[in-house]
Amino acid sequence: MQPIAESIGIAAPELVLATGAMVLLMLGVFRGNRSLHGLTYGGVIIYAIAGFALLGDAQSELAFDGLYIADDFSAYLKVLIFAAAAICSIIALPYLVRARSDKFEYPVLIMLGALGMSMMVSANDLLSLYIGLELQSLAAYVLAAFHRNEASSSEAGLKYFVLGALASGILLYGVSLVYGFTGTTDFRLLQVAVTETPAVGTVIGLVFILAGLAFKVSAVPFHMWTPDVYQGAPTPVAAFFASAPKAAAMGLLVRVCMDAFGGMMSEWQQIIAFMAIASMVLGAVGAIGQRSIKRLLAYSSINNIGFALIGLAAASELGISGVLFYMAIYLPMTIGAFLVVLSLRGADGRPLDTMNSLKGLSKTRPGLAIALLIFMFSLAGIPPLFGFWPKFAVFNAAIDAEMYVLAVIGVVTSVVGAFYYLRIIKLAYFDEPEGTVLPQESRVNGALLAGIAVFCSPLGLFLMGPITVAAARAARAMLTF
Repeated sequence: MQPIAESIGIAAPELVLATGAMVLLMLGVFRGNRSLHGLTYGGVIIYAIAGFALLGDAQSELAFDGLYIADDFSAYLKVLIFAAAAICSIIALPYLVRARSDKFEYPVLIMLGALGMSMMVSANDLLSLYIGLELQSLAAYVLAAFHRNEASSSEAGLKYFVLGALASGILLYGVSLVYGFTGTTDFRLLQVAVTETPAVGTVIGLVFILAGLAFKVSAVPFHMWTPDVYQGAPTPVAAFFASAPKAAAMGLLVRVCMDAFGGMMSEWQQIIAFMAIASMVLGAVGAIGQRSIKRLLAYSSINNIGFALIGLAAASELGISGVLFYMAIYLPMTIGAFLVVLSLRGADGRPLDTMNSLKGLSKTRPGLAIALLIFMFSLAGIPPLFGFWPKFAVFNAAIDAEMYVLAVIGVVTSVVGAFYYLRIIKLAYFDEPEGTVLPQESRVNGALLAGIAVFCSPLGLFLMGPITVAAARAARAMLTF
């Protein structure tokens, strides 16, 4: 029996977030909505403290009798999650004030969601996996419906809740099947139990578990909620949904496949390859006819998840490091694109979300148009923008694993996807403006937008070495423990 004090020390980042969320909640209760700005920046400090707590983690330590694992893999993903959560908390401030939804609960819900995600990537048991997943999901349901007085936001929250509950039930049923046929939910014991020829019930349970996790990463055919929720939810919430939860769910999917069910590689590899192909194709084709920028970015998210799944389908150290590298670049690209959408306001001050609102942006807001160009080219994977290299990494992993068809389909869908990214650039640079776009209302958001744009530009390549080294070390730690 492991001492509880030792386990708490290993899980220090989660302890910091849980304590911080409770403190922020109580401050908000007593000070009211006027404390929103203070709570938001206080939350950023808490994320920083939780990040520093990761530095004290020894490599590959188990806590709470094997339910929790702290290793380089989880630490890598937690850095991405904490950074994305902090940025998504800050960029929401002007939007919430303008929409009169400046409630103090917003940064608290973001932090509780980050806590659930942090538990997800450190799960070493199917039970702790489920607890972390549900904690993240419950916060996300409330965030999707944060604009309680708007029908579209309430509809988004309801759709997300109903489909999320269905996915949760599917996942839990899969867990019960796996436990029934193997007698354990511990990842290490599962790895041993499924090494020999697995029972049919174990295979079916694995399929159900993968279906539940596919919902969280918006992989086809469990993507149906994504465009509607992204469009209906407040724009900062959509930016959050497209970033931190995707990294957490992808990390969890990698750990479940490579760690718990590593002995059933031939079974789950086919499923992952199918989801990768279907997500790349549907994400590329589905975005072409969209008139809403947020819906287009939703399909872009599905498309990019398909590319990341190529690395997992390769089922190698090179492939896993490619997935981790992909998520490190995907998060800033996506948050930057949503920051551009947040910066679009018409003459009446109302947010703009139509493709036509981008017309002539280079003439009305030249700086914003440059940032948009960088993000779109980077999402399209056009060199020398930073977004090219993660795609190259996962394609290289597929070729190394002799999955040539998967790599070719990835290249073809990447070309198809470039069409709708380039159409946005065409609207911004070659069409005449159809209305007025107001200047940036927040200097902080403007600085974040500029910083993310520089990161995604060729200047960001100076950081590629440290990121790829960290991704390789994280992949190695997860595979060798």
